[in-house]
Amino acid sequence: MLDISPRFEESNEALYLQLYRYFCNEIRSRRFVSGTRLPSVRALSSFLHVSKTTVETAYHQLLAEGYIESRERSGFYVVDMDWDGPMLKRNLAESSAPDLELSLEGSNADYSATPIQYDFHQARVDADHFPYELWRKYSNQCMQRENKSVLYYGHYQGELELREEIARYLRRARGVQVTAEQIVIGSGTQVLICMLGFLFGTRDRVVAIEEPCYHGVRTVFSQLGFEIRPIKLEEDGISVAALKESGARMVYVTPSHQDPSGIVMPYSKRVKLLNWANRTQSYIMEDDYDGEFRYNGKPIPSLQGLDTEGRVIYLGTFSKSLLPSIRMSYMVLPFALLPIYHENLASFEQTASRIHQETLALFMKNGDWERHIRKMRTLYRKKHDAMLQLLQEEMGPYIRIKGQDAGLSVTVEVNSACTSGELAKIAASVGVRVYPTAHKWVDPTRKELPAFQFGFGGQTIDAMNTGIRLLREAWEPYMRANVAKSQKQMLV
Repeated sequence: MLDISPRFEESNEALYLQLYRYFCNEIRSRRFVSGTRLPSVRALSSFLHVSKTTVETAYHQLLAEGYIESRERSGFYVVDMDWDGPMLKRNLAESSAPDLELSLEGSNADYSATPIQYDFHQARVDADHFPYELWRKYSNQCMQRENKSVLYYGHYQGELELREEIARYLRRARGVQVTAEQIVIGSGTQVLICMLGFLFGTRDRVVAIEEPCYHGVRTVFSQLGFEIRPIKLEEDGISVAALKESGARMVYVTPSHQDPSGIVMPYSKRVKLLNWANRTQSYIMEDDYDGEFRYNGKPIPSLQGLDTEGRVIYLGTFSKSLLPSIRMSYMVLPFALLPIYHENLASFEQTASRIHQETLALFMKNGDWERHIRKMRTLYRKKHDAMLQLLQEEMGPYIRIKGQDAGLSVTVEVNSACTSGELAKIAASVGVRVYPTAHKWVDPTRKELPAFQFGFGGQTIDAMNTGIRLLREAWEPYMRANVAKSQKQMLV
């Protein structure tokens, strides 16, 4: 075995960090030359009498910073690299938050070059459990020569067979009052929002949105020339009182899992919102982007399902529940808006692939869609629970967790003097990518703690474990314990 003799010291520093620093020094001093093969995790763990997790975490840290590389079925090797100038000083414990700008932004280190090993994107799905064989089967079935019409333009509203399957599913699973005639399919929620902007024409070019909210929709409204009026959130969702005062006649909401706060709007608030729409003859755009995934209690029926006056436009997508790459979303228009849609937008060609539409229709018709949803709900529940446990174990005293129990992400506020951008840069420097929520606010001057959406859908539990541990080590010097609130108060 390679001569490896680190000196583990009795200190507060984790063993994996001491082992990582030892390898850094050996590689930078060229005692471990380029191309040197490192011992396997199991062998080094046994030799040093430390856990495999300690060795594995140290190796992942070295991988993230480019000191070593992993070769398939071969092991870990020291990379072939010419060191040019001083490397980033990794002893973050010797730094402090006021010096962050100097230590990070004043450095010549290129953080964008650090390989990202752990990506906590809030909308990433578990691709390992996608039903590849079934999807291929139905896609091949669509592409038979006798079905050559699939190669031509389809209906501008979307394929009827798919609209019928979506309508059946929404009535049964989400309580939506819908017929196939009301459904319009498009290649993504932003495309459908754009169509709604055209549908409403030049009248009432004012739209209310939650503050904060999904920035992709806000951008579309802004580009279409709408005046945007942000409405503050309360503990149970959008403030109906503030909405009344805004004078807006349209509002965009995410009641089943508010983006990014994670609030699930209760029945009583939904009724208040509907009463506002009925009294003012306004329209509510309900984006139910991940309503299939709720982990405690039964899913709350859709806002549209409670609507008796035709004031709700329901939006849904297959991006979270199936795959984002098929670019398939849909909206349910109230009957009163259908004549306007057909008159103003019938000349718009369908934006979603007809081949994907017919494949999805077969997938749903044969019962595979609902089987897939049940399987993924069970899988995501396990990942959701693991994420909450890991965050509490590693960073509990320093964070506030919001928006659990639904969707593919949780929102985490970090008690730190750093900005979310600075914390994201620190995370990237150790190979972890996190996603701040700051850009989802209209008002950037508010006094809020840095907040992030932590997605668990696309990560394995083992990867989450290592990634959160690395993140805690990187952030610990910049976090402050929440002494004013008990841990019970910290959970929302």
